[in-house]
Amino acid sequence: MTVQASAMRHKRWMSLRRWFDTAAPEPAEALDDARIDWLRVVPFAGMHLACLAVFWVGVSWFAVGVAAALYVLRMFAITAFYHRYFSHRTFQTSRALQFVFAVLGASSVQRGPLWWAAHHRHHHRHADTPDDPHSPGQKGFWRSHMGWFLTRGGFPTHWARIPDLAGYRELRWLDRYDVLVPIALAAALYSLGAWLEEAAPQLHTSGGQLLVWGFFISTVLLFHATVTINSLAHRYGRRRFATRDDSRNNLWLALLTFGEGWHNNHHYFPGSARQGFYWWEVDLTWYGLRLMAWLGLVSGLKPVPAWVMAKARRGAAT
Repeated sequence: MTVQASAMRHKRWMSLRRWFDTAAPEPAEALDDARIDWLRVVPFAGMHLACLAVFWVGVSWFAVGVAAALYVLRMFAITAFYHRYFSHRTFQTSRALQFVFAVLGASSVQRGPLWWAAHHRHHHRHADTPDDPHSPGQKGFWRSHMGWFLTRGGFPTHWARIPDLAGYRELRWLDRYDVLVPIALAAALYSLGAWLEEAAPQLHTSGGQLLVWGFFISTVLLFHATVTINSLAHRYGRRRFATRDDSRNNLWLALLTFGEGWHNNHHYFPGSARQGFYWWEVDLTWYGLRLMAWLGLVSGLKPVPAWVMAKARRGAAT
């Protein structure tokens, strides 16, 4: 093999490795590359197309229930842990439980916890400026909703933004091979459905049905609900606080995302574990965290400071 052929082979391998391995070295110019990486669009589009298989596998109450349960569990993992814990450190938990919810979050096909936290912290530093990769005002709806993470620059984990998390070896491994978790979930759902088809025929389910409903449909709905906070919560709703970004509070998005829709509250004071600042602002993630704190699973839930509430009251009175 010639030196040139060997170099070409190495280049092809590195290109393939960068497709799934966030720890693969990226060329310096790739970190700011805003062009869509069409190779990475293929599995994303495939997830959506796979939902159409529902016309072949059919529907059962059991399959819909599994899809709903996985939506709830994984949405909580994203909102409570990927967002309020890993990104903003608004409470404490054990290393073991930290990893459990990191795995649950990774099963959402929203990448690893370190990647997620690094990009989210960058968003808060540059919200609705040209440096914000998912600002609808700067980049438009589709880029803010889903195009930004399909870019070449959107793929690597930016370690300098997460020095407090980078020391956890298990999180680094999970972040590097996050694709293994959703594959394992999909395989488990198919296997469960195939077993139930024989063991409990009264459930009227099958391996294909649980795969389509429990994995593909549930995951696609979960993804689009999550990213509405990028694309819609900076466009539609009310502004209680005069933040330097375009964040807004939106009840409907809050219901869909377990409290994340109180986005103007969050951008004004991201250091609180609670995003619905008032009792009438439904924040299901906050309620779940309070329950976990009562059970001794988490601790140190950071409250909304009195000065923030005073500011909110003055704003409501004007």
